[in-house]
Amino acid sequence: MSSLFERIRIVLIATSHPGNIGAVARAMKTMGFKHLVLVEPKHYPHADATARASGADDVLANATVCSSLEQAITGCHYVFGLSARQRTIPWPQMSPRECAQYSADQGDAEIALVFGREHSGLTNEELEICHYHVSIDANPDYPSLNLAAAVQIMCYESRLAASTVSVKGGALPAPVEDLERFFEHLERVMIEVEFLNPQQPGHILRRLRRLFVKAQPDKQDVNILRGVLSAVQRVLKGQSVADKENVSKNNT
Repeated sequence: MSSLFERIRIVLIATSHPGNIGAVARAMKTMGFKHLVLVEPKHYPHADATARASGADDVLANATVCSSLEQAITGCHYVFGLSARQRTIPWPQMSPRECAQYSADQGDAEIALVFGREHSGLTNEELEICHYHVSIDANPDYPSLNLAAAVQIMCYESRLAASTVSVKGGALPAPVEDLERFFEHLERVMIEVEFLNPQQPGHILRRLRRLFVKAQPDKQDVNILRGVLSAVQRVLKGQSVADKENVSKNNT
């Protein structure tokens, strides 16, 4: 079983100030974490990042730069989105301590802790990709934490949790990329059966996404669900062919 220090990746989205990237690298290294993933950083590499890293140059040197959140979390079984804002449709929530202990107990599961932009955080679309919404309890009159401070808290809690592991059995959830392909397939079929109006989708897709995220289907479960969707599409295609044949006969 791999250690929690190896399984957690810290994902930063569209970080504006390179100094914050360096400060995050320092926060990670002080707690023993090393996997840093940057999604479309505004300025990187940069001298300010190196200066603020204060000796955590190895974390910076080994950081992965990605063009999308989907790419950054490929292979992850659990994704936690850090956000101070509540959303219209609430997502399953955890505290930092619950998140850390849950992550520690998941055997060999790959974990992503996702942090949004300094000024606006995560978008609704980005949070929907996450399994859980994690909010750091703070002064309600001033709940905004510096990016590096938020990462430091999560890494500290994860370090504590790593010493009190209670591994749970059972299959791991499907990797997020498999789940995303299922959601895309589900949307196509819902449109084909005219259950979903793509021009006015409302909150149906978001609620269904939340439902399946809570269920945590494993890879085999997702394959079964997609098999059902494919069967529906075959029936629809057969009906379409039969309708065309009937029209052709009626016109002869």
